[in-house]
Amino acid sequence: MSILEYLRYSVENGASDMFVVAGSPVSAKIKGAITHIDENRVFPADTEALISELYAAAKRPMDHYKESGDDDFSFAIGGLARFRVNAYKQRGSMACVIRVVAFDIPDWHKLNIPEHVIRLADVDHGLILVTGTAGSGKSTTQACIINEINRTRSCHIITLEDPIEYLHRDIKSITSQREIAIDTGNYLTALRACLRQAPDVILLGEMRDAETISTAMTAAETGHLILATLHTNGAVNTIDRIIDSFPSGQQSQIRIQLSSVLHTVVSQQLIPGVGGGMVPAYEIMHMNSAIKSLIRDSKSHQIDNAINAGSAEGMISMDQSILNLYKKNLIDKQTALSYAVNTEQLKRRLM
Repeated sequence: MSILEYLRYSVENGASDMFVVAGSPVSAKIKGAITHIDENRVFPADTEALISELYAAAKRPMDHYKESGDDDFSFAIGGLARFRVNAYKQRGSMACVIRVVAFDIPDWHKLNIPEHVIRLADVDHGLILVTGTAGSGKSTTQACIINEINRTRSCHIITLEDPIEYLHRDIKSITSQREIAIDTGNYLTALRACLRQAPDVILLGEMRDAETISTAMTAAETGHLILATLHTNGAVNTIDRIIDSFPSGQQSQIRIQLSSVLHTVVSQQLIPGVGGGMVPAYEIMHMNSAIKSLIRDSKSHQIDNAINAGSAEGMISMDQSILNLYKKNLIDKQTALSYAVNTEQLKRRLM
């Protein structure tokens, strides 16, 4: 099969990712399970041929990939889908993982994204963080929020992504989408530049270092809405990760700054559902006076209690979200316990 045939199979069967690795058949992840597209194993010469086809389809030179052993890019095939590619080398042979991205922004209702999350589109300034592990759906959640802003507000949205996944067509807003390494050098350079581009909303694909985090917080202070991601689990870990990115001598000032600009932390994970497929679970933390004080006073370990007490303000803990999914028969008991933050406590609540 050609790379196009493999990609078409993946799209038509609802795959989230496709894998080309020497020694195994070309495979796809469908409803959370790895499925062989055919039973023919591919060998190093085969993977090189398939990945060369991939680069040809994307009209992208292979020089950087061959020299460095890693490459990230995205491209589209008309009438099929967009694809985000991570090409890499393993055991001396070429390999890649291809994320399938639909042309259209998904319907958040069908994805079971809570309305509290989508309503973040109404926020006009501050810092909103969407966090979770790789493959937890952060980019999709961000895209749905940006689409809601685009649909309901008149503003200038700038996205800084590596690579661009979802394409946003202008509705009420103007959307400028910049891809790292193609349209700009890096996140920090792009973020500093976009502050001179009259943005109202800035989507930051990832906050990777202290300088980028500091610039993002400063932008949020000056009246912009910053929507960014971090590879962390839970609001507490997210706040600690941001603070720990800075030298100890700066951390007290960063705590004060973060407590003043942070609006919401949404943490998510995808959990295997009862009928197959994946179901999202969300922890939502909105800033209030109690949580601001806990951040300023270096008592982030108490934030979980504040989240549990903040249900009237739209907050929810991860374990409560998982419990709600179990009560709706969307996940089974063992799965609920496997993904819980506090397994023993949730076990008592399930009894």
